Amino acid sequence: MRSEAALLSELIGLVYDAALDPALWPRALEQACLFVGGSSGVLFWHDAATEKTAVLHLFNEAPDYTKLYLEKYLPLNPCFPAATFCEAGLVYASTDFIPFEEMAETRFYEEWMKPQGMVDALGANLEKGATSSSIVSVRMHEKDGLVDPGARRRFALTVPHFQRAVSIGRLFDQSKTAQAVLTQTLDSITAAVFLVAPNGRLVFTNAPGRAMLNDGALLTERNGALMAGEPNAQRALREALIAAENGGATADGAGPIPLSTSQGRWFADVLPLTSGDRQRTGALHSAVAAIFVRKSSPASPPPLEALAKLYKLTASEIRVIDGVMKVSGVKALADLLGLTQATVKTHLHNVFRKTGTARQSELVKLIAGFTPSERP
Repeated sequence: MRSEAALLSELIGLVYDAALDPALWPRALEQACLFVGGSSGVLFWHDAATEKTAVLHLFNEAPDYTKLYLEKYLPLNPCFPAATFCEAGLVYASTDFIPFEEMAETRFYEEWMKPQGMVDALGANLEKGATSSSIVSVRMHEKDGLVDPGARRRFALTVPHFQRAVSIGRLFDQSKTAQAVLTQTLDSITAAVFLVAPNGRLVFTNAPGRAMLNDGALLTERNGALMAGEPNAQRALREALIAAENGGATADGAGPIPLSTSQGRWFADVLPLTSGDRQRTGALHSAVAAIFVRKSSPASPPPLEALAKLYKLTASEIRVIDGVMKVSGVKALADLLGLTQATVKTHLHNVFRKTGTARQSELVKLIAGFTPSERP
């Protein structure tokens, strides 16, 4: 039986290869299921404001059920919109949002999950916008059981690599890469990109990267090598480049490298180019790694997310508040959310208590007039 480290190493290689060749994503999701202990996997995008989802890549999910989910059951999923409020990179399970016993009482479980044998799921937001997220999920079926600490730990090891691969994959024009004109492609994107040979020697820098070197605040070029301005960032960058040179991505779940504490929230993502399909990219410039530099600017959360955090609402209570903005009355809410009227009444009572309201009309006024800066 293969060791956990061997399975993770293979998975990391596939994930980064999929960043450059999207046809490999189903294989990467399959390997994620094998490593984590799940039965099916999906990479998808979800917008809580419009209640729309786009499925990007799948492994072992029946097309008919995917179609049903998109056309009928998406609004009934009790994990949304709460799941989109989680910070990028945070691992969650379906049962973190709603206990299995409560999930089993919903139409979503009875009509969509149960026929597939699905009982739970692990997920993480890879990128998080104001109302939308790109999400990777490994679904647990009856034979896998509910999410346990071991599965959660293993999934957490994979998430930073999925995050970097999705981010990096967007930066490449696949057709141009295949035609070996990577230089033009990298020069046309807005992120700063550096290709480095052994010992950090710069072999290519795109236009935004050259501007960053000229500024000298975050990164500099010394004796032909790329250097970070701050000591801690330089140590982390050097370690990541040594790992890339010696055989690819590390298996310890290392995340993006913070480049600055004084120039804003800037991060470097290091993509090894020494194995798999990534070798084609590195061979163009004799590079062992590609470094992508990006700035993170935290945005204010939208009202529903801010309200949920302020009043410590559960996922089910968040769904009820979201539903109150669309329909009126307990029966209409129950039909909209796929819950019994008794369950809706319970959640409404809890929401009224937490928010200091007494009826649905007051709740609507609270939401409509709420701003993220408010406090009780």
